[in-house]
Amino acid sequence: MNEFLKVLLNVRSLRAALRELSFEQLQEAHEKFELIYNERMDSVEQERAEQEERKRKLAEFSELLQQAGIDPRELVGSAAAEKSEVASKSKRAPRPAKYKYQENGQEKTWTGQGRMPKVIAEAVAAGGSIDDFLL
Repeated sequence: MNEFLKVLLNVRSLRAALRELSFEQLQEAHEKFELIYNERMDSVEQERAEQEERKRKLAEFSELLQQAGIDPRELVGSAAAEKSEVASKSKRAPRPAKYKYQENGQEKTWTGQGRMPKVIAEAVAAGGSIDDFLL
């Protein structure tokens, strides 16, 4: 695709490549290129019109809020606060510990999730049971 773009965007390369086509093929390529160009142009114009409409509506709503004595930033701040409250409510509680072991003279716990602590792994490898560490 990169090579195609090099030929397409360089006049000399494009001219050399199109010399190999018959005039009818060149006309057909021109019609297809023009069709695609017009479709893209319409798409871009539609996007611009939608953006302008959005800007117009935002300005209109901003004006209505100011007439009502409300600062638009207040709305954004309250919406952000509500979002953070919802996010904090959805946080799950930590898992309770299932296993207890001694490491460097300290008593530690493990939930049974994630990587097995080295002390427990060594004991299990030596023939012990993980049940020996249950709380």
